[in-house]
Amino acid sequence: VSDKLKQIPQSLADANSTDPALVLAENASLLSLSELDAAFSQLQGRLHNLSLQLGVESAVEAIGEQQEEEPSQPARAGHRRHVLLMATTRTGSSFVGEFFNQQGNIFYLFEPLWHIERTVSFEPGGANAAGSALVYRDVLKQLFLCDLYVLEHFISPLPEDHLTQFMFRRGSSRSLCEDPVCTPFVKKVFEKYHCKNRRCGPLNVTLAAEACRRKEHMALKAVRIRQLEFLQPLAEDPRLDLRVIQLVRDPRAVLASRMVAFAGKYETWKKWLAEGQDRLQEEEVQRLRGNCESIRLSAELGLRQPPWLRGRYMLVRYEDVAQRPLQKAREMYRFAGIPLTPQVEDWIQKNTQAALEGNGIYSTRKNSSEQFEKWRFSIPFKLAQVVQAACGPAMRLFGYKLARDAASLTNRSFSLLEERGTFWVT
Repeated sequence: VSDKLKQIPQSLADANSTDPALVLAENASLLSLSELDAAFSQLQGRLHNLSLQLGVESAVEAIGEQQEEEPSQPARAGHRRHVLLMATTRTGSSFVGEFFNQQGNIFYLFEPLWHIERTVSFEPGGANAAGSALVYRDVLKQLFLCDLYVLEHFISPLPEDHLTQFMFRRGSSRSLCEDPVCTPFVKKVFEKYHCKNRRCGPLNVTLAAEACRRKEHMALKAVRIRQLEFLQPLAEDPRLDLRVIQLVRDPRAVLASRMVAFAGKYETWKKWLAEGQDRLQEEEVQRLRGNCESIRLSAELGLRQPPWLRGRYMLVRYEDVAQRPLQKAREMYRFAGIPLTPQVEDWIQKNTQAALEGNGIYSTRKNSSEQFEKWRFSIPFKLAQVVQAACGPAMRLFGYKLARDAASLTNRSFSLLEERGTFWVT
């Protein structure tokens, strides 16, 4: 990412000089959810009807009634945990998600909410983000209950007889690529998201749901849930024992990575850098500020430890994971109440000490202790300025230091991280 960022054409004088004319607007306002109640009740009804059509609602309700008689006891050995890795794109969530994917007794799903984002649309008017979050939450609850059928209506093209070749990034979930979910390979059947290390037939959603119920624990990675408060019904659901791990990363590094991984979406930014314009379009800055604010507000809520979140929330910086992956993995497993197996420890040792960074922008194999700060030696200081101005409150909360000038940004002896210790586990 850092190497490719260097290829962005720009005037070096403009890119590395302080821009006093850079002016940012006030914080973006957050949407109220009250106006969405009526619309969301219709969406809930739609999901309920879908479950009835698929014949899974009664089974899920029966499981729920049985578990309601025995309330969740987080400290009990062998109790099923439901772990949500909550992050945003380009924060290292695929890498951290592997900590749970590699453990054999955990059923792990990689970004299943991608399907919802691709198919659910809302009427224009500014309520899209909040409205979609409510849908994500309800689907997430069903997935944690191993009701994988809820995804079928959102997969395109629609599955036939509970079989699909289009489960997003199936190969990133070991649980979907092992027996008995891995059915015999079918010749001449194209599978867009195939398993990495073996050839399997189309995904059988029924077999996957059964495998989910057989596993001791459930974990899921999602970059499409931004507001922690939406998860309160899940934390209070007696059928679930939710553990939320919120992963954050230096927003300067995140933007640098996104400008390479999603280059088409950042043409305006690259043009601004190349042409040395005085101001960046306010719409772009507002979007950046809004993203940082939603992350900050969720973290502040989690760190306040409201009763419904007490013992269920952990905040982790990617940079700490990159520097001490095994230590942080043990902390996350301890927080989740799941014993860490040698299988996961071996994977971490093999995949964090690679001589060269893995190929591809989604690679999880790298020398993590050397790569995590590489961005700071190629990002234009002008770009770092924009991020610091827009995301200052979030950066201060998470312990990311502001760079005063281009020299401090690239000075290896000047750490951009503050020590945080146990402050991150609540």
